[in-house]
Amino acid sequence: MEAAMSSTPPTGRSPDVYEEVQQSEEFGELRRTHRSFAFPLTVGFISWYLLYVLLSNYAGGFMGTEVVGNINMAFVLGIAQFVTTFALAWWYARHAGAKLDPRSEQLKQDVESRLAGGSTEVGK
Repeated sequence: MEAAMSSTPPTGRSPDVYEEVQQSEEFGELRRTHRSFAFPLTVGFISWYLLYVLLSNYAGGFMGTEVVGNINMAFVLGIAQFVTTFALAWWYARHAGAKLDPRSEQLKQDVESRLAGGSTEVGK
């Protein structure tokens, strides 16, 4: 129980390495890159979802408008919700693979190297 409450990582080293990484320019850039992509998309998608919910509740006439045969606007916009969800997931996966994963892998290697007794500076 004592070991579980310790703030020392399993390697036996102090958490200074992790704090230095967190305060490094490279980590800050990684966070900015993630936030500048994820936050606007999240706000946009939640807005789009809430628009659909509000239209469903308060614009029954519009949502009941037939587009083709028995297919109405509610159905079309509902399917668009699914398409949007998968498109955003695909887009984020591409973004993460191209911009986030290489940077985070480099930071991970730097930390592992420092914990093993290698380099003393983050990003070097």
